[in-house]
Amino acid sequence: QVQLVESGGGLVQAGGSLRLSCLASTRTFSTYAMGWFRQDPGQERKFVAAISRSSGNTDYGDSVKGRFTISRDSAKNTVYLQMNSLKSEDTAVYYCAAKRTYSDYAPRYEYDYWGQGTQVTVSS
Repeated sequence: QVQLVESGGGLVQAGGSLRLSCLASTRTFSTYAMGWFRQDPGQERKFVAAISRSSGNTDYGDSVKGRFTISRDSAKNTVYLQMNSLKSEDTAVYYCAAKRTYSDYAPRYEYDYWGQGTQVTVSS
């Protein structure tokens, strides 16, 4: 089992920045690809970004490319999502996810573990 705890959400003005963090409770953090997803009320959860086990590969949803950056610190068992140039449409609950992988890729689907989510609200 892997427990994931997100932090760093909050209220920010459009054009501002936030950094989300996700702490993973596992001794084998390096065997998991990590991802961020977001969900608006009444809508499906959507892919935001993913990073491979070694950080060598990343992937981003089209709506956040060039504005968001995913990174990980294996020494701290933590994955980050740096969000810049925030827009009102970025408002959502953001979820961290972990997926055990056996090769170094950044998946968009079929994650094994999920955090509880952190609210991000962007005011226009």
